[in-house]
Amino acid sequence: MNFLLSDEQLALLDALRGLLQDKCDPRHVHEIFDGDGSYDAGLWQAICEMGIPAIMVPEELGGLGLKLIDLAIAAELVGEYAAPVPLFGHCAATIAVALCGSAAQRERWLPKLASGEALATLALGEGDSRWLPGEWEIAGEARLNGKKRFVPHGLEADLFIVGTASGLVLVEKGEGVAVERLDGADRTRSLDTVTFADAPAEPMPGDEASVARSIDAAAVLLAADAFGGANHCVEMSVEYAKVREQYGAPIGSFQGLKHQLSNMALAVEPGRGLYWYAAHAWDELPEKARHAAAQAKAHLTDIYLQATRDTVEAHGGIGFTWEHDTHIYMKRAMLDWAWLGQPEKHRLRAADLAGW
Repeated sequence: MNFLLSDEQLALLDALRGLLQDKCDPRHVHEIFDGDGSYDAGLWQAICEMGIPAIMVPEELGGLGLKLIDLAIAAELVGEYAAPVPLFGHCAATIAVALCGSAAQRERWLPKLASGEALATLALGEGDSRWLPGEWEIAGEARLNGKKRFVPHGLEADLFIVGTASGLVLVEKGEGVAVERLDGADRTRSLDTVTFADAPAEPMPGDEASVARSIDAAAVLLAADAFGGANHCVEMSVEYAKVREQYGAPIGSFQGLKHQLSNMALAVEPGRGLYWYAAHAWDELPEKARHAAAQAKAHLTDIYLQATRDTVEAHGGIGFTWEHDTHIYMKRAMLDWAWLGQPEKHRLRAADLAGW
């Protein structure tokens, strides 16, 4: 069995990395982070022109017709660079339309979502803990009333995929939709509260299995983002340890820090195989996909958060400053950890799916 990426996947990563190196250097990320909470429209347009949002859209509807693993490895790079773009919410919503939408909904929206002409997002969260099917209380089909919290880039979105007590519904921005920007910690990916007041809604005919599959794909994308960020934290800490000197020697020569950095690397590196397998299971092993997605989301978001804490410690005083990159990655880790439910929630899901 070949566990390596294909030549086509490596070419995709090379092209995306080149784009991010050119347009998403740390200074630029700080400028966006210190701004109004909106994403970088120019960078997002360049990512759309590269075809990243089109990866999982069928070819006959303007997409590339590829797999979740292809999108997940792109999400890893976005996490590595802390790119201030709406990739996660948009692509997760696009997958939901592809899996759960009617033929008319798919034909109307998927070409626009693939090209970036329209921006979509998932509106799932209710309170701090109600994220999944069976937990949603908001109700409505032809007309929707209620509130969703922690909606990615809701202020800029043209289309909301909303989780309701009866399944997913599609709501366009406009009549009956009010959006309030939250003052969230992660300013590379804004979150909003969306209130629906008799908003026109279109029920999506996808069954429970399709809805669950959409949620699993979102969990894998979060896990991929978390791995990318955690891996960057290791690299950033190792590089700093090589150049920062104390007592006349690089701090990386001190045994205590050597152990800390080694433990970071040992904790983070296996995560790549974990999220790769979760994406592969989603693509090829549907009977194992839900369990693998839950495990990947739980473990990798925990590992990411711990890696950011270790990174702050490795950098010492400078790691606590606003001007350094460490706090940006820590805040992204907090969002990955909490969005779609905290790790404990997904560990319990994994145990339940395993029959424990």
